[in-house]
Amino acid sequence: MPNQWNVPVAIGGVTVNPGDVIAADGDGVIVVPRAIAKGVAKYAHQELCNDKNTRREHYEKLGWELDESVINFQKKYEGD
Repeated sequence: MPNQWNVPVAIGGVTVNPGDVIAADGDGVIVVPRAIAKGVAKYAHQELCNDKNTRREHYEKLGWELDESVINFQKKYEGD
C-alpha cells in the first residue's frame, strides 16, 4: 500500500482513521475519533476547570501562594 493517503492505519494495536484527533504529552498518546472529539474536548475542559478550582481552594486553606497550576482564567464550567 505505498503512496496511499487518507486511509486507516494501525499503530500499537490502535486504529487511527483520517480526521481523528491525536493528543500527546509526556504521559502518553490518545486517539479521539472525530465524531466524538467535540464532546471529549468539552469534558476535558470541564475537568480542567473543576480540578484547578478544587486545588485552588486547597492552596488557599493551606495559605500557599497561588501559581499557574491553580489559577483558573476560565469561569467555572457550567455546561452547555
